[in-house]
Amino acid sequence: MQVNLRSFRAKVKRRKAAYRRFLSRLERTAPRNLDNHIAFLEKKVWDEVDCISCANCCKTMSPTYTESDIKRIANHFKVSVSAFKTKWLRKDKSGDWINRSVPCQFLDLKTNKCTVYEVRPRDCSGFPHLPKRKMVDYMHVHKQNLEFCPATFRMVEKLRDTIQNTRPAQK
Repeated sequence: MQVNLRSFRAKVKRRKAAYRRFLSRLERTAPRNLDNHIAFLEKKVWDEVDCISCANCCKTMSPTYTESDIKRIANHFKVSVSAFKTKWLRKDKSGDWINRSVPCQFLDLKTNKCTVYEVRPRDCSGFPHLPKRKMVDYMHVHKQNLEFCPATFRMVEKLRDTIQNTRPAQK
Protein backbone atom coordinates (compact mmCIF):
# COMPACT_ATOMS: atom_id res chain seq x y z
CA MET A 1 0.00 0.00 0.00
CA GLN A 2 1.26 3.46 -0.86
CA VAL A 3 2.48 5.50 2.10
CA ASN A 4 1.05 8.95 2.74
CA LEU A 5 3.87 10.71 4.58
CA ARG A 6 1.70 13.65 5.67
CA SER A 7 -0.76 11.28 7.34
CA PHE A 8 2.12 9.26 8.81
CA ARG A 9 3.72 12.37 10.35
CA ALA A 10 0.39 13.39 11.89
CA LYS A 11 -0.03 9.93 13.48
CA VAL A 12 3.53 10.05 14.79
CA LYS A 13 2.91 13.43 16.37
CA ARG A 14 -0.17 12.09 18.19
CA ARG A 15 1.15 8.68 19.26
CA LYS A 16 4.96 8.77 19.43
CA ALA A 17 5.21 9.35 23.18
CA ALA A 18 2.70 6.60 24.00
CA TYR A 19 4.41 4.12 21.67
CA ARG A 20 7.83 4.90 23.12
CA ARG A 21 6.46 4.29 26.62
CA PHE A 22 4.98 1.01 25.39
CA LEU A 23 8.35 -0.07 23.97
CA SER A 24 10.08 0.92 27.22
CA ARG A 25 7.63 -1.26 29.17
CA LEU A 26 8.34 -4.18 26.81
CA GLU A 27 12.05 -3.58 27.27
CA ARG A 28 11.67 -3.97 31.03
CA THR A 29 9.19 -6.86 31.02
CA ALA A 30 8.89 -8.50 27.62
CA PRO A 31 6.28 -11.20 27.12
CA ARG A 32 7.74 -14.68 26.67
CA ASN A 33 6.51 -14.93 23.08
CA LEU A 34 7.50 -11.44 21.88
CA ASP A 35 9.65 -12.67 18.98
CA ASN A 36 6.82 -14.95 17.80
CA HIS A 37 4.43 -11.98 17.77
CA ILE A 38 6.94 -9.99 15.73
CA ALA A 39 7.46 -12.79 13.20
CA PHE A 40 3.71 -13.05 12.68
CA LEU A 41 3.02 -9.31 12.56
CA GLU A 42 5.92 -8.44 10.29
CA LYS A 43 4.28 -10.22 7.35
CA LYS A 44 1.12 -8.17 7.87
CA VAL A 45 3.09 -4.93 8.12
CA TRP A 46 4.80 -5.48 4.76
CA ASP A 47 1.41 -6.11 3.15
CA GLU A 48 0.44 -2.61 4.30
CA VAL A 49 3.61 -0.59 3.73
CA ASP A 50 5.30 0.00 0.38
CA CYS A 51 8.86 1.17 1.03
CA ILE A 52 9.40 2.57 -2.45
CA SER A 53 6.36 4.82 -2.21
CA CYS A 54 7.80 6.12 1.06
CA ALA A 55 11.63 6.23 1.12
CA ASN A 56 11.35 8.39 4.24
CA CYS A 57 14.36 6.67 5.78
CA CYS A 58 16.52 7.69 2.80
CA LYS A 59 15.06 11.20 2.84
CA THR A 60 15.52 11.87 6.56
CA MET A 61 18.21 9.54 7.97
CA SER A 62 21.68 8.28 7.16
CA PRO A 63 22.90 4.73 7.45
CA THR A 64 26.08 3.96 9.33
CA TYR A 65 28.72 2.73 6.88
CA THR A 66 31.04 -0.06 7.94
CA GLU A 67 34.53 -0.26 6.46
CA SER A 68 33.38 -3.19 4.30
CA ASP A 69 30.41 -1.11 3.07
CA ILE A 70 32.75 1.71 2.15
CA LYS A 71 35.15 -0.59 0.29
CA ARG A 72 32.32 -2.31 -1.58
CA ILE A 73 30.63 0.91 -2.68
CA ALA A 74 33.92 2.63 -3.55
CA ASN A 75 34.79 -0.40 -5.70
CA HIS A 76 31.37 -0.12 -7.35
CA PHE A 77 32.20 3.47 -8.34
CA LYS A 78 35.78 2.51 -9.20
CA VAL A 79 37.23 5.08 -6.80
CA SER A 80 39.54 4.76 -3.84
CA VAL A 81 38.15 4.40 -0.33
CA SER A 82 39.65 7.76 0.52
CA ALA A 83 38.04 9.47 -2.49
CA PHE A 84 34.69 7.89 -1.66
CA LYS A 85 34.84 9.05 1.95
CA THR A 86 35.88 12.57 0.93
CA LYS A 87 33.10 12.93 -1.63
CA TRP A 88 30.17 11.26 0.12
CA LEU A 89 30.75 10.69 3.84
CA ARG A 90 31.51 12.38 7.15
CA LYS A 91 32.11 11.15 10.67
CA ASP A 92 29.37 11.75 13.22
CA LYS A 93 29.84 12.59 16.92
CA SER A 94 30.43 8.96 17.81
CA GLY A 95 32.99 8.48 15.04
CA ASP A 96 30.75 6.51 12.67
CA TRP A 97 30.80 7.13 8.93
CA ILE A 98 27.48 8.55 7.71
CA ASN A 99 26.20 10.42 4.65
CA ARG A 100 27.53 13.91 4.18
CA SER A 101 24.00 15.14 3.44
CA VAL A 102 20.33 14.21 3.70
CA PRO A 103 18.47 13.04 1.68
CA CYS A 104 20.81 10.21 0.81
CA GLN A 105 22.98 11.03 -2.16
CA PHE A 106 22.18 7.59 -3.62
CA LEU A 107 18.40 8.05 -3.56
CA ASP A 108 16.82 8.84 -6.92
CA LEU A 109 14.20 11.36 -5.79
CA LYS A 110 12.09 10.87 -8.93
CA THR A 111 11.62 7.13 -8.40
CA ASN A 112 12.42 6.76 -4.67
CA LYS A 113 14.83 3.97 -5.63
CA CYS A 114 18.37 3.43 -4.42
CA THR A 115 20.95 3.85 -7.14
CA VAL A 116 23.41 1.56 -5.31
CA TYR A 117 20.83 -1.00 -4.17
CA GLU A 118 22.97 -4.03 -5.10
CA VAL A 119 25.88 -2.73 -3.00
CA ARG A 120 24.01 -0.62 -0.43
CA PRO A 121 25.25 -0.42 3.17
CA ARG A 122 24.39 -3.30 5.46
CA ASP A 123 22.51 -0.86 7.68
CA CYS A 124 20.18 -0.10 4.75
CA SER A 125 19.64 -3.72 3.80
CA GLY A 126 18.55 -4.55 7.34
CA PHE A 127 16.42 -1.46 7.91
CA PRO A 128 14.07 -1.13 9.76
CA HIS A 129 15.40 -4.13 11.67
CA LEU A 130 11.96 -5.56 12.43
CA PRO A 131 12.67 -9.30 12.29
CA LYS A 132 15.67 -9.29 14.61
CA ARG A 133 15.64 -12.12 17.11
CA LYS A 134 15.60 -10.96 20.69
CA MET A 135 13.60 -7.88 19.76
CA VAL A 136 13.98 -6.65 23.29
CA ASP A 137 17.63 -5.86 22.42
CA TYR A 138 16.46 -3.58 19.58
CA MET A 139 13.89 -1.52 21.47
CA HIS A 140 16.14 1.56 21.41
CA VAL A 141 16.31 1.26 17.60
CA HIS A 142 12.55 0.91 17.25
CA LYS A 143 11.96 3.89 19.55
CA GLN A 144 14.10 6.00 17.22
CA ASN A 145 12.67 4.59 13.99
CA LEU A 146 9.05 5.17 15.05
CA GLU A 147 9.10 8.69 13.70
CA PHE A 148 10.96 7.87 10.49
CA CYS A 149 9.58 4.55 9.31
CA PRO A 150 5.91 3.79 8.70
CA ALA A 151 6.68 0.05 8.85
CA THR A 152 8.16 0.40 12.34
CA PHE A 153 5.22 2.55 13.39
CA ARG A 154 2.71 -0.05 12.09
CA MET A 155 4.64 -2.88 13.75
CA VAL A 156 4.51 -1.14 17.12
CA GLU A 157 0.84 -0.27 16.59
CA LYS A 158 -0.03 -3.89 15.76
CA LEU A 159 2.17 -5.26 18.54
CA ARG A 160 0.53 -2.99 21.09
CA ASP A 161 -2.94 -4.10 19.96
CA THR A 162 -1.91 -7.77 19.99
CA ILE A 163 -0.34 -7.67 23.43
CA GLN A 164 -3.21 -5.68 24.94
CA ASN A 165 -5.70 -8.17 23.48
CA THR A 166 -3.81 -11.25 24.71
CA ARG A 167 -3.18 -10.13 28.30
CA PRO A 168 -5.51 -11.58 30.88
CA ALA A 169 -7.95 -9.07 32.32
CA GLN A 170 -6.86 -7.46 35.59
CA LYS A 171 -9.03 -8.36 38.58
